[in-house]
Amino acid sequence: MNSVSAKQEPRTIGHFVGGKRTTGTGRSSPVYNPATGHVALRVALASADETRAAINVAKNALPGWAETPPLRRARVLFKFKALLDAHIDELASIITSEHGKVLSDARGEVTRGLEVVEFACGIPHLLKGEFSDSVGNGIDSWSLRQSVGVCAGITPFNFPAMVPMWMFPIAIACGNTFILKPSEKDPSCALRLAELLSDAGLPRGVFNVINGDRESVETLLTDPDVAAISFVGSTPIAQHIYETASRHGKRVQALGGAKNHMVVMPDANPVLAAQALMGAAYGSAGERCMAISVAVAVGDAGDKLIAALMPMIEKLKIGAGTSDDVEMGPLVTREHQQRVRDYVDIGVKEGATLIADGRQHSVPGHKQGFYLGATLFDHVQPAMRIYREEIFGPVLAVVRVPTLDAALKLVNEHEFGNGTAIFTGNGDSARKYAHSVQVGMVGVNVPIPVPMAFHSFGGWKRSLFGDLHVHGADGVRFYTRLKTVTSRWPTGIHGGAEFVMPTMK
Repeated sequence: MNSVSAKQEPRTIGHFVGGKRTTGTGRSSPVYNPATGHVALRVALASADETRAAINVAKNALPGWAETPPLRRARVLFKFKALLDAHIDELASIITSEHGKVLSDARGEVTRGLEVVEFACGIPHLLKGEFSDSVGNGIDSWSLRQSVGVCAGITPFNFPAMVPMWMFPIAIACGNTFILKPSEKDPSCALRLAELLSDAGLPRGVFNVINGDRESVETLLTDPDVAAISFVGSTPIAQHIYETASRHGKRVQALGGAKNHMVVMPDANPVLAAQALMGAAYGSAGERCMAISVAVAVGDAGDKLIAALMPMIEKLKIGAGTSDDVEMGPLVTREHQQRVRDYVDIGVKEGATLIADGRQHSVPGHKQGFYLGATLFDHVQPAMRIYREEIFGPVLAVVRVPTLDAALKLVNEHEFGNGTAIFTGNGDSARKYAHSVQVGMVGVNVPIPVPMAFHSFGGWKRSLFGDLHVHGADGVRFYTRLKTVTSRWPTGIHGGAEFVMPTMK
């Protein structure tokens, strides 16, 4: 009996520190297969001491890596890119097994992360400074960008490959060392990325993975040897990350929550708008920071939009993400599934019209899986919680307004300003919306306007804490410090000491 129980006990995975996997000690947490509801493995949760040990490893690796020529650092990333290409199906399978999203979506996630690696491969060009010849007689001035130090990334469960790759490729290309603290809900992808980086020739200690919970996070936020923190997650935690890390002298970029609106104008093609909403609202079970969770129907667009949406919702294929014909998988945990169900209950109590109810959806053969069907509310009001709060599930709310000005007012008054879109055939409407909306990323007839790697990703208002967005030019600025050098080489003594503010003569 004991031997059978031992065989059924899930294995425990630990961390990746100093170029190798390490076993954790002490506490651990279950990692589920969301499609079946079963515990697939356990993940060690690092203590404060274990986290400090990883920080020390990264600190010791920093001087050698920072002094490595940028071109050599870029060559490691070129090899890493090739390994990502070769292992994309393996990485996608790992993501689907722990997150639940369909395999095609998981492959797309890895591809979007890989694009940041491609961007970081150009780091010798991106680190070039500026030079001014003869700012004074015999005096030149130039600027250069140098590494920040030990950097840490704290990333969410919904993109276990893409979001970390928004951070660490640029950080290490710029000469920093890095500690990744991924979500404990789906930790395996981060460990595999660390192994691929090692296979690409990255020196030991430059990239480390610490699995953990609040104890390890608080250690990263307060340890004096950590110079910079990058974070993606909910707004309350983003604000805590920003305030705590800033108070301890670190530079911080903390991306928070979202409530992304898609404005549908009366002149928009309702079928095209509905198709866009299906993917943007229900793709990845709505567990995307750029998911559209509010459709703002302007004028008479509402009835046409609902009529186009309902047949698509009824035909939506829901099941295990490993099935080829499935379009939407389960949510990540049972607790999160229940949280989203509770929001649907709240919406009904608040008086919104529930047109499609996904609360009782089940998948044959996977009764214990964390599934929820596509849910659609109509006649949602701005005072309702299902409008104001981030649900992070397959729940779409339709709000009806009379004019584009009313739509702009609605979006601009929301506390979040992450992403938004407008669907229209009118260029004047599109330009007005893109110019006037107070949101960081805007799509025109594009439902999920995630910028490419050579642009930067980030929101406005309470969707971002800090001045700089992730990846792109802002990523390079965040992971480097600017230094300006002013130089002259006098050939002899010219005059005496000067006690006035120096000016260039």
